[in-house]
Amino acid sequence: MFERVSAEEAERQEALASRVRNELIAAGLPVLTPGLDRVLASGAEVEVDDGADAAGGVYVGWLTSPRLRECTRRAFRLRLLSDPLLRHSSEIAAAMMKSMAAILASAGFTVEDANDEYRSHQLRVTDGPAQAAPMWTLRDEEVAMSGWPAASPGDSAD
Repeated sequence: MFERVSAEEAERQEALASRVRNELIAAGLPVLTPGLDRVLASGAEVEVDDGADAAGGVYVGWLTSPRLRECTRRAFRLRLLSDPLLRHSSEIAAAMMKSMAAILASAGFTVEDANDEYRSHQLRVTDGPAQAAPMWTLRDEEVAMSGWPAASPGDSAD
């Protein structure tokens, strides 16, 4: 019987997943919105597996464009296993996993390979940064105080 994590742990995992999405968006990557139709989707996909087992946790994967996914499915369906597209698709996934792992680790997340045959080319995020606010959040010195100019003379919006 499938057993789910406690409500408290599920909430912690969802919060971690949200922080991961925000960090990847801050880096400029497209990130899928939960509930988005996969026919339209491409970019980083952050999912929570709320199972109370070793496979549970927060996972990050990469979806190539719908067109590339369809071409890859077609090659598999037709057993065109030597098609260069299959290697190319795998290389894209590997490169994106490496890039996203570096981005998340730099931001203070604990990231590892999913090491799961059902989650090939995916990362597992086990913890987030200790600091309360992300590095990209609005800082005190950016907030204009009453009576103070919002920008110094000579500052340009260009």
